[in-house]
Amino acid sequence: MKKQFKLGVIGCGFMATSILKGVVLSDYLNEKKIIVSDKSREKLDKVRFLGVRTTDNNKFVAENSEYLVIAVKPQNFEEVVKSLNGVVPEKIISVMAGVKKSTVKSAFGLKQINVARAMPNLPCSIGSGAIGLDMTDFNGNTDDTEFISNVFSNLGTVVSLEENKMDGVTGISGSGPAYVFMFIDSLISAGVKQGLTKNEAKILVVQTVLGSAEMVQREEQSIEELIINVCSKGGTTIEAVKVLEENNFSKIISAAVDGCVARAKELSLK
Repeated sequence: MKKQFKLGVIGCGFMATSILKGVVLSDYLNEKKIIVSDKSREKLDKVRFLGVRTTDNNKFVAENSEYLVIAVKPQNFEEVVKSLNGVVPEKIISVMAGVKKSTVKSAFGLKQINVARAMPNLPCSIGSGAIGLDMTDFNGNTDDTEFISNVFSNLGTVVSLEENKMDGVTGISGSGPAYVFMFIDSLISAGVKQGLTKNEAKILVVQTVLGSAEMVQREEQSIEELIINVCSKGGTTIEAVKVLEENNFSKIISAAVDGCVARAKELSLK
């Protein structure tokens, strides 16, 4: 039986809002084919301008949507399942950090439902995100994989992978923007310490990060070669790099990712 809505979304927080904006403002999906639910009327009011239908009835959304996005905090998932009052969605897209597909299936008492798992990040809100996406449950149906992939392609760059790599995705791209923001903020502060105004330092730092990332993306040289090219022998940059190396810069980043991944694994056990 054909559903009234192509896409249903339970939860209307920051990431759900990003998804809704991505698919509607790109004209990928007609707003009349989308419905979103949340307990907060204030959150729903913020997406009303998109033209999507809004409700506080999770069961109605699950019953009437071909694809159901579950975009709530992991600790609220059990409450969502109860609110569906026995309704079992056939096609689920989960953006809940650390929640395994097997956990989602078990919550509904069925193993044969299909679940895709996505890990978007903060820049998805401006269409420049990075998304890890596991669609292996849907591999037998091209229409399903194409639709799910396109939903997230409107938010940024999609990397399709298997679920056992999802915690790693959480560690580097899911949480990665926070590390990058901290680096940018620290570099700006260092510039101010050296006599620049905050605005001058911000302009220089942001463009440096953007330009450096673009050079890596072009892949004309390896990252190691790029570092060497900046570090002229006896020059200034090599002195800065020495300090970073002496203070185990790479190990600090690795330890941060390890901590993030460990927490993701903890969430998967709850």
